[in-house]
Formats: sequence, C-alpha cells, structure tokens
Amino acid sequence: MLVNSNFKKLVLLATVLLVMSFTLSFARPHAEYKFKVRNNTKVAIKKIQVSDDGKKWGSFDIGNGIAAGATQELVWDKSTDNGACEWYFKAIWSDGDVSDAAKFDFCEKDLVIEFTK
Repeated sequence: MLVNSNFKKLVLLATVLLVMSFTLSFARPHAEYKFKVRNNTKVAIKKIQVSDDGKKWGSFDIGNGIAAGATQELVWDKSTDNGACEWYFKAIWSDGDVSDAAKFDFCEKDLVIEFTK
C-alpha cells in the first residue's frame, strides 16, 4: 500500500509540473520585432505598404509619416508573431511617387531599411 501511495504522489507531481510548464510557455510576454526605416530622400514618406506575398498589400502604421532625412523605429504588431519573417515593403512619398517593392527579413537583428529615390 505504501508503494501505491508513493506512486500516486509521483504521478500527481509529474502532472502538476507538466501543466505548469504549459502555463508558463503561454504566459511569455510578446517579443517585439523592431526595425528602422531611414528616409534618405528630400521628400517625406507618407505611407509604407507591406505584403507577405508581393500581391496583396496592407498599410503599416507610421503615424504622420517619416520626414525627409529622418530615421524612425517601427514595431510589428503582435498579430504577425506567427507569420513569416520575409515581407515585401514599399514606400509612398508625399509627392505621390511609389518605391519599387523590396523583400526584407524582419527577423534579422538591427534591420535598417533605407529608402532612396
């Protein structure tokens, strides 16, 4: 009977540890994926568009834009955490010009995207 009681305690302890490990893995904080955009032109960037396939485009929130000659740090929304690292990126300047789309790896540490005309 003593062996059976110890076995039950061991199974219970193992179950508790397993449940705790799952709980801790889901409780991890959101890791922010940051990158910088450098506007190396004389015209402000008013919009940045992104696409994971180069066909369907969405807008990246850059507030009031990125001034000519300025560099701004941007952070991906946590809803993209389970998405791909490589995305297409293009800028729309205040004069209406649109950059060519270029593919970047946003999982790369210290990524700086530089726009020129």
